[in-house]
Amino acid sequence: MLWYFLYPIRGTTDTPKLAPDHGLRRAFETYAKWTARHVKIVLSASTAVIFMFLYLFPFLYTTDATNITSGVSNLPHHVWTDAQPLGDMSAVEPDVIMRSIWVHGSYMKALERDVLLGALELQDELLGPTTNFNPRQPANRPEISEAEVVGDLTPRQRDAYHIINGLTNQSWFFHSPLQYWAGSADNIRNDQDILETVNARKTQSTSVNVTLRHSIVFSGKRFEERRLVAADALVITLIHLRDSPVGRRWVKRAEELASERSDTWKIIPSDGRSTSNQLYEFQFRPLSWSDVALLTTAYSISLFYLLLHLTKLRALKSKLGLMVSILVQITASIVSSFTVCAMFKIDLSRVPSYAYPLVVLAISLENSLRLINAVIMTSSTISNSDRIGEAFGETAHIAIANRVQNLLILWGLSQITFPGVAAFCTFVAIATVFDFIYLSTFLLSVLSVDVRQRELVELEKAFLSRTKSSEKDKNKPAWMEVVTHLRVGETAVSTRIAGTIVVICFVLTAQSHYAPEGSRQWLNSIFSSPWTRTVRSAPKPSLLIDIHQARSPTSWLRLQDHETAREVINVVKPWAHSYVARVYDPIIFVLKGSDRVPDSRESIFLPAVHDFLHHEIPNFVVLLLLVFAAVWLGTKHLLQDEYEDLGSEHPDDEPLISVKSLSKGHKLDVVMMTASPGGSLVSVGLDRAIQVWDVPIGSRHRVASDHECPLENPFPVLSMAIDPASKWLALVSWQRVFLWNLEDQQWTGTRDIDLGGHKPEAVFFCHKGADTTPTLVLVRRNGMGLEMELEVDESRDFTICKTPLVWAVPFPDKSHSFNNHHPPIAILTASRKSCVHLVRQQENEWVSTEVNFGEREAKDVHCVLPVPALSAYLIGRSRSVDLVDLESSTILHTFPTEVMQPRTLKHIPHMRAHQSNLTSLTLSYVSTETQDLVVQTYLPEKEDDNIISYCPSDPRSSGHRRLGELTERKRRVANPGVWEALPSGNILGVRRKKMAARPRSVSNSSLAGGVRRRGVGGQQANGHHHAPEATQLPQWEAWVLNHPESTCGFETRVLDDQNTADDQQGKNHLMISEVGPMVKCGNMSVAVALGNVVKVVSVGHEHFDVMADGFGMGGGEPKLNLASRRRKPGGLRGLRPVG
Repeated sequence: MLWYFLYPIRGTTDTPKLAPDHGLRRAFETYAKWTARHVKIVLSASTAVIFMFLYLFPFLYTTDATNITSGVSNLPHHVWTDAQPLGDMSAVEPDVIMRSIWVHGSYMKALERDVLLGALELQDELLGPTTNFNPRQPANRPEISEAEVVGDLTPRQRDAYHIINGLTNQSWFFHSPLQYWAGSADNIRNDQDILETVNARKTQSTSVNVTLRHSIVFSGKRFEERRLVAADALVITLIHLRDSPVGRRWVKRAEELASERSDTWKIIPSDGRSTSNQLYEFQFRPLSWSDVALLTTAYSISLFYLLLHLTKLRALKSKLGLMVSILVQITASIVSSFTVCAMFKIDLSRVPSYAYPLVVLAISLENSLRLINAVIMTSSTISNSDRIGEAFGETAHIAIANRVQNLLILWGLSQITFPGVAAFCTFVAIATVFDFIYLSTFLLSVLSVDVRQRELVELEKAFLSRTKSSEKDKNKPAWMEVVTHLRVGETAVSTRIAGTIVVICFVLTAQSHYAPEGSRQWLNSIFSSPWTRTVRSAPKPSLLIDIHQARSPTSWLRLQDHETAREVINVVKPWAHSYVARVYDPIIFVLKGSDRVPDSRESIFLPAVHDFLHHEIPNFVVLLLLVFAAVWLGTKHLLQDEYEDLGSEHPDDEPLISVKSLSKGHKLDVVMMTASPGGSLVSVGLDRAIQVWDVPIGSRHRVASDHECPLENPFPVLSMAIDPASKWLALVSWQRVFLWNLEDQQWTGTRDIDLGGHKPEAVFFCHKGADTTPTLVLVRRNGMGLEMELEVDESRDFTICKTPLVWAVPFPDKSHSFNNHHPPIAILTASRKSCVHLVRQQENEWVSTEVNFGEREAKDVHCVLPVPALSAYLIGRSRSVDLVDLESSTILHTFPTEVMQPRTLKHIPHMRAHQSNLTSLTLSYVSTETQDLVVQTYLPEKEDDNIISYCPSDPRSSGHRRLGELTERKRRVANPGVWEALPSGNILGVRRKKMAARPRSVSNSSLAGGVRRRGVGGQQANGHHHAPEATQLPQWEAWVLNHPESTCGFETRVLDDQNTADDQQGKNHLMISEVGPMVKCGNMSVAVALGNVVKVVSVGHEHFDVMADGFGMGGGEPKLNLASRRRKPGGLRGLRPVG
């Protein structure tokens, strides 16, 4: 609706679209992408929040009339109820008159015995004797004339006027807490447990069937565990008709008591006269047939609207799943709003319960369906997280604007409507906020799961086919075109305003039910000018501030529940649904000597909230954790099922290997690279340029360096590191460490260091907490380590080994911590003397421990590879690989190998879906003898068995573990080039590919010694020309070797194919004779330098994970083989035998 009001300014009613580079849209896209990449976290957390409010709901509400106001809220029923003051100008004759006295002792101690006995004396003085009160008289009793009433009323005369003996203008009745003891002083004195009596008899009825609920006989109540434990005032109420003699006696005796009992009681007002009064209307109006018909029609239209849109989903699973998800989201919003309203004592019992879901349903549907349609419209060729991010970025601002619009409308309506309707507006406003929260968490994560399935791919095709078929529908009848436009939302009467229209219409309808005069006065009061409107008179403020009443008479009246109103209506006006009472301010009796100083302030929360916190927290926490874990495991199971099923369901025209070129960043060769798990890549070139690439979106920025300024000249760069969060970049030169802030794109400082003339063996960032700034750790070749603080200029050295190091690698040490999200970082090192050290953090210190292998001779150790998922590590030797337990240093198994080249060993631990144990282990290395890549995969002898058992939830309990019987599968790749073992389970490499000879003009110097030149022209810098000769130009191809259990074995793809768009953009890149550095970039990608161009080679669709550990281990968890199902015969070299 907002966009229609802005039509004169904007010139269109279409919802605005943010530009792709708009900051707000990019923020929404970033959040949605993060949600899509962390579905298990978001879905589990949002479900836990929903469960929290759902769990609280039954503790805060009751449908039992006897428990109403017993520290809990009253759940709405099927009636309109209210107790509202009428204006002073209202020409309404009251049906009854209500008078009362409030009896106080000390603050919140009205249930003490002396206060009860004093109140009984006052009651008997005002009404006459009330012990064992039973006013019923025989039906044939003689009538009492006014002439017979001389002086004070006798008990028989008083009882004759009681309403139980017939409704006349002289009738009366009363209710009092003293009726719990039958008005007997002896019963009160002999009662050993007054609180037990009060709670046990809260369902007791008077002679006219009015229940003596705590809400009508006490004021200022305090509850614990739904039991009354204290009250501030005893409330004795007389209800009589206009000509009742009992009413006149009450007024007369109250004035006399003011002088007779002034020595015992402090009486307010001091003369005992209560002249201030206010007209109130008490309403109990069941839903009429017209109300039921209206609500039924509204619900039917809403459900029809939902089903109509979901019929577009042709896949059964997605249709049912999304329908259930939307209904769960709406239900969660409703329950959450009810819970919050109960916590803050917002009374929702005045509007029928059937009305609450309707408005939330209407508001929620349009935004949920808009998000689903936006996901459908995104291209299925991009990654799943990009689809979710793009869709949410397009629709989030509209959803927020609509909710802000509805919140403003609801706030405005709440200011001009009756209290019951205002409470309803508050409920809808809170539900609207919760609906957006659940839309952006629960529904967004569900869509992130659904978008992985084939159903939404078919959904996109179906949507596009309907768009194309629109041309065929031009001959439709006019009425059908109108329906179609209404459904699609192309006319002014769009479903985009349906929610707002429903809100306004229902609030106005509800307002009409509370109009005391009926007709149109309520509507006129809304739309009349403020200065001409007759404002409802506010209840007059209490003058009893000095006695610190726990609750004022006005607020006490508002607490009267609908059941009491119904019972009183049945007594005084049984044919009606409401009655008007003239309520006089109570006469206050305070026992002298009482301490009226409050001992505590009244909590803003419902008493049931405190009961919950005191008694239910342990059970709640346990159940909350169980729900979180169940949703986590269920989502993980579902995602694994989908990944396993991708092999047969994904389109065949999508290549397994995809290549992305990052060009125009360097003019000379790239010689060094590093990457973060979030997709940030840093490259250093011989042109002294340092580029930071955002691989997912292809953007880049340059690290500012100035060779004339020593503090901004990191060259020569010996090593570099980027933290997992892609915020910090460290560049290490011979004498300094330079720190670059990737977010702010500026230098943040330098640190002087002494490397001892050697490059460091390892440089990495170390996070010691979720919200802490990381430290930078350098491992020197001389066996010393250095840890630097980034926020302050502090550093500390630590000793690792006394002999020079040849290998150092950091890893997340999950075996030393139960915090799997932020485990501490440990270091494994190997020295020239083949000694292995394990370095762990202990508080703020690094402690190095030499590993003792017992009888195993320490020699030929050239690398150490951690396996965090197993709480173990691998030791690479010249002819074998040892698997060592991290805690006990026990060699679990020794794998024999061919003679391997030093420092070429890599590994891939593999887990199959639905299993928590290791199902295979792949070792890969380069053979010294053949120069082939040798891949040795170890599988259990029995299918579906494990090669080693361990407990991932508590790796420290691994103890002595042994490997079972293994089967070895050896594969070979000739001419591997440069390669990496990916966490996804694949081995991805780039190598030279020999091409057929062809004529070309090439100088002799251009190919000698790996010298590179630009372009492919035949003229050299010296101006000489050479005759064409047959040369063999180097071409490069990417290859992938999949897990032996996958359906695809070995595939290749040409990297420098000039027909591809990426290579057309970078066709002037330098010619090369060898491949540059290669680094892992995510779970399924590597970045490799080809001259001055960086190629990002991916296996399947890459999903960069900013929550990974940043050490190339994917958080220390083995990954499923997600990317071995897609082939494009034309773009691949096909399967080839290896070995």
